[in-house]
Amino acid sequence: MSAYLNLLWIFLILIALQPVVHQRMLASSRMRALARMEKERQSRVITLIHRQETMSFLGFPLTRFIDIDDSEAVLRAIKMTDDGVPIDLIVHTPGGLVLAVEQIALALKRHPAKVTVFVPHYAMSGGTFIALAADEIVMDENAVLGPVDPQLGQQPAASILKVLERKPIAEVEDDTIIMADVAEKAIKQVKEAVQELLKGKMDAGKVEQLATTLATGVYTHDYPISAQKAKELGLPVSGDMPSPVYDLMALFPQTAQRRPSVEYIPSPRVREREK
Repeated sequence: MSAYLNLLWIFLILIALQPVVHQRMLASSRMRALARMEKERQSRVITLIHRQETMSFLGFPLTRFIDIDDSEAVLRAIKMTDDGVPIDLIVHTPGGLVLAVEQIALALKRHPAKVTVFVPHYAMSGGTFIALAADEIVMDENAVLGPVDPQLGQQPAASILKVLERKPIAEVEDDTIIMADVAEKAIKQVKEAVQELLKGKMDAGKVEQLATTLATGVYTHDYPISAQKAKELGLPVSGDMPSPVYDLMALFPQTAQRRPSVEYIPSPRVREREK
């Protein structure tokens, strides 16, 4: 009986350790993939990838975003990179804190060597802001960027200002007036930051036009800017996405607590020749 109990305890311990071992193996695979890509491109490769995480206890989703921890890590990586070494940044994010994304973007802008931002799927809001600092933005043909207009809580800053335009000031609550004042400042600050990132990459008139389009609420905040649209706006976009970028993305799997909503046989599919 004791032998069976020992086997049961060993089995339970192995089950408990399995997620830890799996994460360690994934982390090791990511490091090897990063090393291969750095060797191939002779660059510093940095990933800024956010997945929607699921709480194991209650099972509800938590969307991750760019925070101060991320900016500190990216800044350390840039600091450890020689001025003559190009930087390749792989971005997959819904956005994040303005302070964090501005720190990352300005650090990339100051790096003397070429900076390339790869967007395999999407880089919205703060992710787009970071991409604006790059010398080249490489996008998958189905990838998207997004506007960088500031949000105050759950409200777009530009929409808050519209309240003052459409209602007599006597009918507007004091809190809304205060919010509108903050919104005006936020839009001005973000627009100036975008102009600083784009300075030297296009003529002044184009910089002003693009900053206005992206930062002042011309589009809704979740408007998808395709690679073709980004080119039309004047951004330095190309579609030459290296295959190692997709390989790296596969090593950042979504937490699987339930049945996946998308399934397919993970192998290339080609049309069979008729006999």
